Amino acid sequence: MEIRVEPVAAITTFPLRHDVLRPHETLDQLALPGDADPDTCHLAARTVTGEVVGTASVRREPAPWGPGTTTAAWRLRGMATREDLRGRRIGTRVLGAVVAHVASKGGGLLWCNARVPAVPFYERSGFATRGEPWVDPEIGPHVAMWREVVPSLDRATGESSAR
Repeated sequence: MEIRVEPVAAITTFPLRHDVLRPHETLDQLALPGDADPDTCHLAARTVTGEVVGTASVRREPAPWGPGTTTAAWRLRGMATREDLRGRRIGTRVLGAVVAHVASKGGGLLWCNARVPAVPFYERSGFATRGEPWVDPEIGPHVAMWREVVPSLDRATGESSAR
């Protein structure tokens, strides 16, 4: 399947996030604090016809367990792939774009509250679990996950992108 992953407005991610992650909420309830922050990035995987089949959002947000070994922290939210298209590396490409965004902004700790069935997907991308799973009564079992993202280098200067 031919797809492209691109930055989009937050609202573009809402219909798929609603269908896959939060069917109990209205589209208006899917807006999150920080959606409009300048460093926040919303991504969509689109088919050649423009249909959104994968999404993710990433924003600067400290991890709930503290700063850890890094001063920069980023939270991944709204990671979703259309259910009938899972296993086609769409999510992997979207997550890769998230990691590239974080790296371009200086890297740091990338964390999320992953649904337990998605843990193997995140582990394949270098994430580790932290703490014990818990159950969100509206959306099911979750566990905190994290990984470090190194800053990307400017190819022209060889300098770190950290600013």
